[in-house]
Amino acid sequence: MNASALFPLVIVCILVSGCVMEPDYGNRTGNVSPTSTPTATPSVITTTVPLPTVTSPQGTLIISVGGWRGEFPVSVDTISAGVVSTDNPLVLRIDEGNHTVELCCGMRCEQASVDVRFGKQRIVDFSEQLQRDLQVIVPTARITGYRPDGDQMAIDVEFINPTQQPLVISADISCGYSYIESRGYTRITSIVQSHPSATVGPCDRLTQTLKFTLGSGYGYVYDTIPTITNIASA
Repeated sequence: MNASALFPLVIVCILVSGCVMEPDYGNRTGNVSPTSTPTATPSVITTTVPLPTVTSPQGTLIISVGGWRGEFPVSVDTISAGVVSTDNPLVLRIDEGNHTVELCCGMRCEQASVDVRFGKQRIVDFSEQLQRDLQVIVPTARITGYRPDGDQMAIDVEFINPTQQPLVISADISCGYSYIESRGYTRITSIVQSHPSATVGPCDRLTQTLKFTLGSGYGYVYDTIPTITNIASA
């Protein structure tokens, strides 16, 4: 085909828009692969948020023994809570609610119930209970009764130890009386005496009964009450 014949054909292709020309990549060697873009995997970050600690509302509880001498262990709801003494009340922070407070001295324990409320102060003073049960704050001995009967006399002596240590308590006991002597019919004045002692446990008390045989005779007259002196403890 000559050039004059080719030219009209080119014009016809343009007008019809049906001719598709493949691009010429020239003389290339090797294969061409499509380029792929890697997809990034999103990282997952886990954050642990600490939960707030839930605490019960609390109130203040003060435990005291007034002027009572010694150191006394204290428990709250059977759990040891500390020691209270004369000069050092025990101050506790405990949960709201009803609680049983116990103070012990030796084998003797005193209890009190207390209602603790948030933001409020409660005071438990065990001195009244100790006073009721032991009655004294220092080791002592006392006469609690006597029973004269003819030529016999019985005297009751009580020993009280309000401390936290076992003690030996002693005292001098005496009681005067008079009687008529059987032979000479003469009134005789006499006295009975004794020095009893007892080992008493912590915060405990015990009673001894002393028995005396009086002079032989009749018409006995007794002093109003026996006397106790020289009380000592060790």
